[in-house]
This record gives sequence, C-alpha cells and structure tokens, in this order.
Amino acid sequence: MDLNWLRDFECLARTQNFTRAADERNITQSAFSRRIKALESWVGLPLVNRATYPVQLTEAGAQFLPIATGAVSQLSEARQTLRDADRGEHRFIRFSVLHTISVNFLANRIETLQHSMPEIRTRVISDSLSTCCELLVEGAVDIMLCYTHSAVSLTINESAFDRKDLLTDRLIPVAAAKPARDNGWALDSRGRTAIPYLAYEASSFLGMVVEHAIGKKPFNAEPIYVDGLVEAIKRRLMAGSGFAWMPETAIQSELSEGALVRIGNDAWTEHLTIAAYADPSQFDNTTRKLWEVL
Repeated sequence: MDLNWLRDFECLARTQNFTRAADERNITQSAFSRRIKALESWVGLPLVNRATYPVQLTEAGAQFLPIATGAVSQLSEARQTLRDADRGEHRFIRFSVLHTISVNFLANRIETLQHSMPEIRTRVISDSLSTCCELLVEGAVDIMLCYTHSAVSLTINESAFDRKDLLTDRLIPVAAAKPARDNGWALDSRGRTAIPYLAYEASSFLGMVVEHAIGKKPFNAEPIYVDGLVEAIKRRLMAGSGFAWMPETAIQSELSEGALVRIGNDAWTEHLTIAAYADPSQFDNTTRKLWEVL
C-alpha cells in the first residue's frame, strides 16, 4: 500500500475525471491510472466505474472513500505528532527537497549558513516533487525547495506561499567524452544508429521537462535505462552507457574536466530555477532568520 494511492483516489472521487485528477496530482494520466488500478488490486474490488462520464465510484468505492480519507488524515496527524515530539529541546527547521537539489545545492548552502548561524538545526526530507508539495501543504515541513519550469505545474496553490528564487540552472544533454567522440553522438545529426538514452521517469519533474525539450524535434535515441534519480542516471552516464539530460549544477566538475561533453545545442537545453516555498506566518524567529538569508 502506498499512501499516494489513497490521495489519488480522493482526488479522483472529487474531480470525477482521470485527466483533471492526474493534472492535480502532477503525474501523467497513464501513471495515475496505474496507481488507481494498484489500489483496486490491493482492495480486491473495483472502486471506479470507468464506463460512466463523469467517472463514478462503485458501491465498494463509495464505502471505501471515507475510510481512505480518514486514513490519510490520521496518518498525517500521527506523523506530525511524532515529528513534533522528536524535536526535543532544539527545534529543527524542516525542509522537503528534490533529491538532486539536496545533494548539489542545499547541503552546501546549509553548511555555509551555519558558520554565521551556528544555532540552526535542520532536517531534510528528500523525495519526489509531489511528496515535497504535500509535506509543505500539510505543514509537515517549514520550507520546500524544488525546481520550477514553465512547462510543469506544482501541486500547490502557489498564492498561499511565499516564493524565493535561489539559483538558476540548466538541463543539458551530455555524454561521457570518449563514447560521444568515438560514436559521433549528436542530437542535431540525422545518423542512422540511435543514440542510447538514459531517461528519467516520464512522470517525474525532470522527465516532463525533458519531454518539453524534445517537443516535436526529430529525436534519434533509444531509451535503454529509466530512473527517477539524477545520481543513478549520472552513474550510468559516467560509465559511458549512453547520454542523458543533466542539471548543470550536478555535473559542473565533470564538464570542466572534460569527462562529460554536451551533445546538443541550445535548442535542446531547458532553463530551470531552484526556488524555495514557505508560509512565513508559521515561522519562529530562527526559521525566519534563515529564510531571509537563504
């Protein structure tokens, strides 16, 4: 059982539309449908009548909905209670953050800030964009850090939070220098042999940004590996297995040393912003001070 399945089911029951519910949950419709089917498999009964429009719940679905809603609420409250109790004498400032931003930006940023703010204590939860958004909305974290891009919507009401843009980044197609050179890998060429492609999950934030980068351009590449983590794809990338789109902040040293090279011009590049979201009305003095200098 995945708690997100219950949240998906709640959203579908409210919107009565698979497309709209998938948009709200910030995943593709196919991925959303698979998660609803996974929940139905776990329950052992159909929960949704897909033959009706708008979508209606089955009798079992109508009975299960208040149970699912209550479970999500109780588990969220229990998690918050346990986290509050775990803070002890010193309050931790809680972050939800995309994994690659945690590794390539936030860890160094916090270390720098602690030189001038030795009193701060931080707890970082690295997860998917949808989970990071949920944690922020639920008040389970104080600050969320994520990428933003014009082609991908966040699953939060952005007007309810303050936003601070921290850094600009670029998502660029790269490959290990030797196989790129030996095989003539270039996205702008029309070679007969497809370039091996290390891809992000289509429903992930970077996966959706890459789809925007490809658009309707000719794309002679064959996916050979799919993962949701930048660091996992980077490992395959450095081994020369294929090419991938990578955040520039994650590969700066490899680019400067020549271990990785770009294999596409600026038409294949997407610009990203690392942004922080928070509700300052909920801050204590230490969290407000950190937010001001973040």
